[in-house]
Amino acid sequence: MNTPLHVRFLRTMYRLVVDNFLAIAAVAAAAGALQRTSPEAALALARAIRPVHWLLALLLAAAAAKLRRLGRPKDVYLVEYGCFRPKAWFRAPFATCLEHAHLMPYLVDEESVSFAIRLLERSGLGEETCVPEAYHYMPPDRSLKASRDETELVIFSAVDDVFARTTVKPEEIDVLIVNCSIFTPTPVFADMVVNRYNLRADVQNVNLSGMGCSAGLVSVGLAKNLLHVAPPGTNVLIVSTEILSSQYYVGTERAMLLPNCLFRMGAAAMILSNSSERARFKLTRAVRTVTAARDADYRCVFQEEDDKGNTGIRLSKDLATIAGHALKRNIAAFGPLVLPASEQLLVALSFLKRKLLSGRAKVRLYRPDFRTAFEHICIHAGGRGVIDEVQAGLGLSDEDVEASRMTLHRFGNTSSSSVLYELAYIEAKGMMKKGDRVWMISFGAGFDCNSVAWECVKPAANADGPWVDCIHRYPVQLPEIAKDISN
Repeated sequence: MNTPLHVRFLRTMYRLVVDNFLAIAAVAAAAGALQRTSPEAALALARAIRPVHWLLALLLAAAAAKLRRLGRPKDVYLVEYGCFRPKAWFRAPFATCLEHAHLMPYLVDEESVSFAIRLLERSGLGEETCVPEAYHYMPPDRSLKASRDETELVIFSAVDDVFARTTVKPEEIDVLIVNCSIFTPTPVFADMVVNRYNLRADVQNVNLSGMGCSAGLVSVGLAKNLLHVAPPGTNVLIVSTEILSSQYYVGTERAMLLPNCLFRMGAAAMILSNSSERARFKLTRAVRTVTAARDADYRCVFQEEDDKGNTGIRLSKDLATIAGHALKRNIAAFGPLVLPASEQLLVALSFLKRKLLSGRAKVRLYRPDFRTAFEHICIHAGGRGVIDEVQAGLGLSDEDVEASRMTLHRFGNTSSSSVLYELAYIEAKGMMKKGDRVWMISFGAGFDCNSVAWECVKPAANADGPWVDCIHRYPVQLPEIAKDISN
C-alpha cells in the first residue's frame, strides 16, 4: 500500500529539519545578529581588526585543523575487489544432486535423500550453483589433495581478478589476511598466496579459521585496525573463502546434512588501503558483536561427529532466530553511529514513552528505518530463512534484499565471500552511484554478527565481474515456499 503524499511530505520535512537542526539554528542566529547590527557597524568592526590579527586567527585555525587530523585514525578505503567465477562444468543442478545421492545408498538412506532434496528445493538456490570437482566423484573425493586443488583454484582466481582490476601490484602488498573456516592445511593459505604471488619477505600475514561466514567482515575489521596505525600508503590484501572438498558429510543426521545442501564454492579478494589515491569505497564503520556467552548461540553452528563417527557441521533449528537476536544486539551498537538524528530521536522518544507508560500500556519501540542511512544493503546469503529473518526484522522491501536473494540463487552460500558477490550484483545492475552508502551484514559461528558500512567513491566502470554472463537474467522470480533453516 502506497504511503499518502501528505504523509511522505511531512516525513521528509521532519527529517530535513531534525537532521539539519544545527545548521538551521546557526543560520537563524546569524540572521538575528545581522538584524540587530547595521551593515555600517559590521564594516567598521571588521576594519578595526588589524591585518596581523586576521593572519594569526587563520594560522590558529589551520593549526587546530591539522592537529585534529593528526589525532584521528587514518581513513580506510577499499581500492578494489574481485570474485571467483566458476565454470559451467562445476554446476550442481538438483537432478544431479538427486542422482548422486542415490548412488551412495551405503552412506545416505532414502529418507535422508528425500529430506535433502526437499530442503534444496526450499533453500532459494538455483540450478546454476557450483560445487568443487571433488563433489562430482562418487563417492566424493575428500582427500587433502582435492582440498588443496580447490583452494588453489578459487583463491588464485579471486586474487588474479582483483589484481587485474587495479594498478596495485603484488609487491605493493604490505599485509595479507586470509580466512577460511574449516579447512586449514600446513602451510596455511596465507603462505600459499605469498608463494604464488612472490610477495615481499617483510609482508605481514595472518590466517583466520573457525569463524564461519562472518570471517570476511571480521578480516575487514582487523585490516581497519592495522591501517589506522600503519604508515600512509599501506595496502592490505584480504582473501575470503570456504573450502568444501574435505567437508562433505556422509551420515544421516538431518541437522548435519544442511551444509551439503546449502554451501557452494566461491572466494573473493579485496585490497584495502589508508590512501585514497586509487579508492573505490571508503570504510565508514565496522562493528562486531559476539554472543558466544550464550550456550545456544555458541552451539548453533557446531562441528562434531555424529553417533556413527562421521564428522560434519551441525546447524541448529533455531539458527535464524539466533541470528535475529545477534543482529538486534549489533544494531544497538551500530545504529547510533550511522542513523540520522531524525531516526535516533524517534527511537529515543519511543523508549521514553515505554518507560513512562510502564505497567499501564504495552508500547512497542520504534523500529528505525535504515534506508535513511543506506542506499544498498548486503545481507550474507546464508539461506532463505536468514534473509527472511533480517528482512522482517529491519522492515526491508523485496528490492532492498534483491542482491542477497539473487546471490543465493545464482551462487549459493559461498560463506564469508557472499557479501562481495552481492556488492558485485549491485554494481553489475548499474545501481551504485558516487556517494551511495552500503551496509554489509554477516553472521557466523561463535555466534558472530558483523556490520560494515561503506561509502562509494567511484562506481565500477563496467560489469565484468562474476555476474557478467548472467546479470541480464536477474532478478528472477523465486517460488513462494516455507522458510528454511540455514547459516
